[in-house]
Amino acid sequence: MTSTAIDTPLSTTSLLSVTPPRRTAGVVATVGQVALRTVRQFVRTPQLLVVSTVQGAMFLLIFRYVFGGAINTGSIPYVDFLVPGFVVTSVLFSGTGAAAGVAEDVEHGFFDRLRSLPVSRTALLGGRSAADTALATWSLFVTTAIGFLVGFRLHGSLAQGLAAFGLCVVFAFTFTWLFICIGLTAGNAQAAQGMSLLVFPLTFVSSAYVPVDSMPGWMQPIAEHQPITAMVNAVRALCVGDPALIGLSGSIAHWVLLSLAWSVGLVLVFAPLAVARYRRG
Repeated sequence: MTSTAIDTPLSTTSLLSVTPPRRTAGVVATVGQVALRTVRQFVRTPQLLVVSTVQGAMFLLIFRYVFGGAINTGSIPYVDFLVPGFVVTSVLFSGTGAAAGVAEDVEHGFFDRLRSLPVSRTALLGGRSAADTALATWSLFVTTAIGFLVGFRLHGSLAQGLAAFGLCVVFAFTFTWLFICIGLTAGNAQAAQGMSLLVFPLTFVSSAYVPVDSMPGWMQPIAEHQPITAMVNAVRALCVGDPALIGLSGSIAHWVLLSLAWSVGLVLVFAPLAVARYRRG
């Protein structure tokens, strides 16, 4: 007589039982993981780094050598007037790619997958903002180096120069929230790039490339009372060491605090808007 051994099947409950996490991922961990994933995207597509760097260098050379001889900036050379303003506005060039990248993530369903996780929505977008700020910082470094190569020199101290660069990084972080909001709203990368271009008129109606007093009278109040001008004036004042050399009243501290106030205000507006848009899907 033959006996057949029949194995007892494992309990279905034991196979399917999953222990839920006792707590959600922390804000720092969420920001770090999303930022790391986005940075890896940048590394795997070096065109993003190359294009943003070459584009910034090209425009800087055009302003330096094509328009420089036609613009009077008083007691300092035009290159020393131009480079601080151009470095500030370069964060908007890199921001165009940030908006397109967010729109691509929306198209490919990446944010839909993240929406199912028990993590902070603000932290998810904060991770994207951190990665885009890192990319912008690299572009700022390269643009600043090119500025020195074409003749820019600090008139202030080295500490003031480093503080000016740190302010530019703060401005880059500020504008990432604007571009994230654009990317979430646009729906696709092409629309996001087009919508991002609407920001660029602010760079020309500011003190970035020409003195405000050279503009038509009706345009001067607009140029004087907008965030790009405040940010450019703060960075330029630190670079020259004395605001009076570039025709500014007030101290360096005044312009730095004003630019930081604009930065905080913009983040307080666009970060909640971006999170609300993300939650609506």
